Amino acid sequence: MIDFELSPEQRKLQLDARAFAAKHLTDLRAKMVGKDAAGRFEVTKDAYEAAVKAGYLKLQVPPPLGGTMNSLVDVAIVAEELIAVESSLPLSVLSTGLGIMGLLFFGNPDQYEKFLPQFVNGEGAPLAGLSFSEPHGTANYHNTDPSKGFATSAVLEGDEWVINGRKIWTPHAAGWGGQHADLLAVAARVGMDKPPQESLSMFLVPGKTPGITIEENIETVGQPGAEVCVVRYENVRVPKENLLGNVGDGILIAETAFTATAGLVGAMAVGVARKAFSIALEFARTETRGGSVPIIQHQNVATILSDMKAKIEAGRYLTWKACWNFDRSMGRSQELSLINKVFTSELMIGVITDAMRVVGVEAYKEKTGLMELLQDAMAYPLFDGGNVGVRRLQLQRVLSAPEYDLMAAAEGIF
Repeated sequence: MIDFELSPEQRKLQLDARAFAAKHLTDLRAKMVGKDAAGRFEVTKDAYEAAVKAGYLKLQVPPPLGGTMNSLVDVAIVAEELIAVESSLPLSVLSTGLGIMGLLFFGNPDQYEKFLPQFVNGEGAPLAGLSFSEPHGTANYHNTDPSKGFATSAVLEGDEWVINGRKIWTPHAAGWGGQHADLLAVAARVGMDKPPQESLSMFLVPGKTPGITIEENIETVGQPGAEVCVVRYENVRVPKENLLGNVGDGILIAETAFTATAGLVGAMAVGVARKAFSIALEFARTETRGGSVPIIQHQNVATILSDMKAKIEAGRYLTWKACWNFDRSMGRSQELSLINKVFTSELMIGVITDAMRVVGVEAYKEKTGLMELLQDAMAYPLFDGGNVGVRRLQLQRVLSAPEYDLMAAAEGIF
């Protein structure tokens, strides 16, 4: 039997997250005004610490490893509630989850003991980041030509890996107060003369390791409190035990992590669209714009609003199903996560522009917040594996596989 009712535990998570957002996130963006990227990120530290204390970092770690994650759906429920109030801070919390995702799926007991405690003890403001993308672009990381793709290298010298290269879009690598993140998962090739299927690997690198330089805190159009960095690795040495999985597992590790976050990007997009809908609905209920009744009484306006709400509901339930599939398949089923990331991230941009149509030229005023929401939402089709350069190519591989079953994702067959 299909049941869309939230469990009592999930409903409590939802309501607690809603209350948390109202208390800690409502005025957060106003405090960022006039600051640079590093300064805006620093503004979020108190709220980040509160989120860690509330258990939102542990919620991304399964109980056997010290966390409280029973389902990726639970994470999606919380993410929507937080992002419906302010997107930057939740993005930092989820980016830290992405930074340790490879460790969760491919780590060994010694690595768990060494690196995980700081992320599950519910204290402080620990940061982790996935250092994957490179300045020249790495969407074609499957390219079998050894001369293409990743330029970051890792060479085993004695008992240490030596890493050299540059990365871009690494979340909060600079860390609080410029003191660097606690942990970085760095993708690098072992043997530049080999294709990535054999050479691309993932390494656990403490953020304060000598040789790591933050070249730039990138100034972005939206998500103003979420820090992303250009990072240079120069002869960065880590113990050979810091290799995740085996040499050549890098593609598998990265795609498993990004399959999880593909589901969660849907929740982010829905959260931002939900806020836009609430602004448009309130405007339509209260404004007459010179007429005799509120504009919601006009059919054209009501039609736009009803279509917006339908899209939000569709995005939410596709997100939940994608997360459910990820849980049930232990990350093996990619299709719905990929579809969800592409479909929902792009659909919700339309919801926000529809909200602007309802509000009209007033939407162009800064105080309405709709332009701000649109700037935030424009990130979702572009990051976490761009829809054009990465996600649709991944879908192409799924659909063209000889064993592809068009009903498997719908029926939960893994």
